[in-house]
Amino acid sequence: MAEWRHWPGRLWRIFATALAFACFGLGGLLLWLVVFPLQTLLLRDDARRQRAARAVVQAVFRLFVGWMRLLGLIRYEVHGVEKLQRRGLLILANHPTLIDVAFLIGLVPNASCVVKSTLADHPCTRGPVRATGYICNNPGADLLLACTDTLAAGSNLIIFPEGTRSRPGQALKMQRGAAQIALRGGLDITPVRIHCEPLGLYKGQPWWTVAKRPLRFTIEVGDDLPTAPVLQAAGGEHGRAARRLTESLIQFFSEPARLSKTVTKGSHASAGTRNQGTADLGTPT
Repeated sequence: MAEWRHWPGRLWRIFATALAFACFGLGGLLLWLVVFPLQTLLLRDDARRQRAARAVVQAVFRLFVGWMRLLGLIRYEVHGVEKLQRRGLLILANHPTLIDVAFLIGLVPNASCVVKSTLADHPCTRGPVRATGYICNNPGADLLLACTDTLAAGSNLIIFPEGTRSRPGQALKMQRGAAQIALRGGLDITPVRIHCEPLGLYKGQPWWTVAKRPLRFTIEVGDDLPTAPVLQAAGGEHGRAARRLTESLIQFFSEPARLSKTVTKGSHASAGTRNQGTADLGTPT
């Protein structure tokens, strides 16, 4: 009997999930067919046009997250968001759900991101991926060079070292590419832990399989992790250092969040007096 009480909410969230992702797809098509062609006509400088496209995508992702919140699909809080308001950051995050990238790009100014190469050809995502200069995860030295170049230009680069979404119940696995980028570029790492309870939108889960209650996200931006000591301890050998750094990252992301006591509430880093330490992307609850 108790199980039946959850069904009205579940049925709504199934409909709302379909609506949210339909809006996402339509938005991607509009960006590709209307917004970005207009930017091409109005902005002749490639760098300015790319920054403008990234600002548009950031705003769209903020709206998408706010839309999911308004529909009652998610709730969330973000701790340490002020650490993302810098230039040239290498941001590494775990990847438990389908919408992690929407959260991060909505929070990070002038963000680039390493994405699956198939997204550059999908009708709903090809426009944003190409206009923003997001980096496709094609294997080889070109990927490493593209990442270091975008960071050197002052962009913030978001990478999910797992390469795909986590699978519940399985040990965390990470590829060494992100560690190689940090070590060869002489860059510290800005880590972001993402926790979702109850877990949803994970790898292998059908979109219509919804939880008994809205998903609650806790996003924690940690202090920068220095990489120079790791390289020094490995005797300057990048391969050994990348292995050790990747092991440290797995340990870091496997630990529970240590939430900051100083928080902001409102839009990004706007100050507030209640629930200090929490930043909102969308409409406040």
